[in-house]
Amino acid sequence: MAYTEEEQHIPFAGIAENLDQIKRFDGPPAEFWPAFLEWATRVTGAKTGLLLVKAPNADSWKNLIVWPAEDSGLIQSAQIKSLVEDIAETSAHKGYAWLDADAQDDFRGTGALLGARLKLEEEDRLSVMVLRLSDSSGLSTEEAAMRLLLVIDTPMVYQLVRLVNQAKLDVANFSEALDVMVLLNDEKRYVGAAMIFCNELAARYNCERVSLGWLKGAYLRVQAISHMERFEKKMDAVQTLEAAMEEAFDQDEEILWPPAPDTFFVARDHEAFAREQGVPYMVSVPIRLDDAPMGVLTCERSLQPFSEEDARGLRVLCDQAGRRLGDLKRHDRWFGARLATASKEALAKVFGVEHTFAKLLTVLISAALLFMVFGKWQYRVEAPFMLKTDDLAFLPAPFDGYIHGVHVEVGDRVADQAPLLTLDTRELLLEESNAMANRNRYKREAEKARSQKALADMQIAQALEAQARARFDLVRYHIEHARVKAPFAGIVVEGDLEELLGAPVRKGDILFKVARLEKMYAELKVDQRDIHEVGDALTGEIAFVSRPDLKFPVVVQRIDPVAAADEEGNVFVVRAGFSENIASWWRPGMSGVAKINVGQRRILWILTHRTIDFLRLFLWW
Repeated sequence: MAYTEEEQHIPFAGIAENLDQIKRFDGPPAEFWPAFLEWATRVTGAKTGLLLVKAPNADSWKNLIVWPAEDSGLIQSAQIKSLVEDIAETSAHKGYAWLDADAQDDFRGTGALLGARLKLEEEDRLSVMVLRLSDSSGLSTEEAAMRLLLVIDTPMVYQLVRLVNQAKLDVANFSEALDVMVLLNDEKRYVGAAMIFCNELAARYNCERVSLGWLKGAYLRVQAISHMERFEKKMDAVQTLEAAMEEAFDQDEEILWPPAPDTFFVARDHEAFAREQGVPYMVSVPIRLDDAPMGVLTCERSLQPFSEEDARGLRVLCDQAGRRLGDLKRHDRWFGARLATASKEALAKVFGVEHTFAKLLTVLISAALLFMVFGKWQYRVEAPFMLKTDDLAFLPAPFDGYIHGVHVEVGDRVADQAPLLTLDTRELLLEESNAMANRNRYKREAEKARSQKALADMQIAQALEAQARARFDLVRYHIEHARVKAPFAGIVVEGDLEELLGAPVRKGDILFKVARLEKMYAELKVDQRDIHEVGDALTGEIAFVSRPDLKFPVVVQRIDPVAAADEEGNVFVVRAGFSENIASWWRPGMSGVAKINVGQRRILWILTHRTIDFLRLFLWW
């Protein structure tokens, strides 16, 4: 719409009146922004007004509206567009900005540029108004800027008024819903509640007819019509109405007839019903239970079309009343029908396509429980074990002396009669020479006394000779046993004496322990709670702490009849032999865990018998 210079400018006396009108504007935003831009342009005496917006992270401004529309080509030139964006950018940061006419020779002749940032309730983007002032308006640039700054909060006032009006409408809708729910809660029968619901909505929304349809099997069936206690369900009008209800039900969306230009729902059945029944305006609203449509409410009237606010209010009422109507529909029947419905729903939950993961998990858990209750598994008694051997030789020091040489270390395999350690024999050799000399001397003295017929001296000399000979034999024995040898082929399990070279030892001190590997066995310590399960000749497996990945078969050979005290309680010592050849890396004293197979047991018993035994003892009186 074009204005003359006189029509385009609003005198100062009319500014307040127009400002009050624009702030009370009750139309939608699509109508408000063009009206506000036109009014602000005329108030400031400008020729052209532009509304520009920019997202926080955007690089350029977007032109939304130009007033008057015929000036939309004004900012198409690159230079003009650059000037407008500069004014917009400065206004966005400083609040307002202007550019005098003298600085814009290419702006179609004359006119200053004036910009201001608009104040909005929710500033998710920058909004700026840029005006091209007119030299014929009689207003200076400063006065025009002052007028513009007075009106830049108008959009925020408009938004606040819309929020307040929407809040009032929401409060009214909720209040209306509460009033209707009071009436529905007082009714104990489904048909009565449906009639009350339809009659109340017909009265509150000035409808000629309100109909309620509910899902029955795979189709919607009309349940109640306002102000009609009885109706023929096979009437053409009722069947056409049910088709329109199913149209809204299938799309799960409110359908208004006639539809707005920007709607995309299908309304063929609504159009057919409206044409056949002569209904100018109607709306269908789905009724949802647990986010799934279960019914449809259809309202008809002839005086005025249904607005978005009417549809929103009906949606609130349907959401609030849906649960109550659904409960009454479910329970207001005889026992057989309720039982059949409950069974059908339960079977649908079990065999339906929904909640596949939960159903699969339930099946797996049920199968696991059945397997635990009825299935059997090999029960194995677990016990710690240690490798031991009966052929263990303790090799002591044969006499008092000093260590001369050590030939083995702990863990070395030794052959039969292999030297292990040598004692120093130097003193023994001296004693041997001394004993030999004494023996020869006493022998000559005895012969001398015999030649002199000195019987007493001869006997004394012979006794001393015997004593020297015994001493000589003893020293000779010690020299022969100065080298400690292995009594049999085996392994050295104790005796790390390399650091004791030259150290003294006393007769009887244990120098080495040598074990025979061929006769090793596993000594198990079975808890007294499990000893009744273990018997001779039972098989099992052992695993060493050092090699838990390897398992070796064992056979129970002997069970000690008397329990032994242990740190964790009484245990029975069980001896187990090996059914296969022992490994080369086994050593006496190695430990691990043994498991003895005692037979098949139910899995549930295996998992719970410890707890059950404890409770039996704890609760026994």
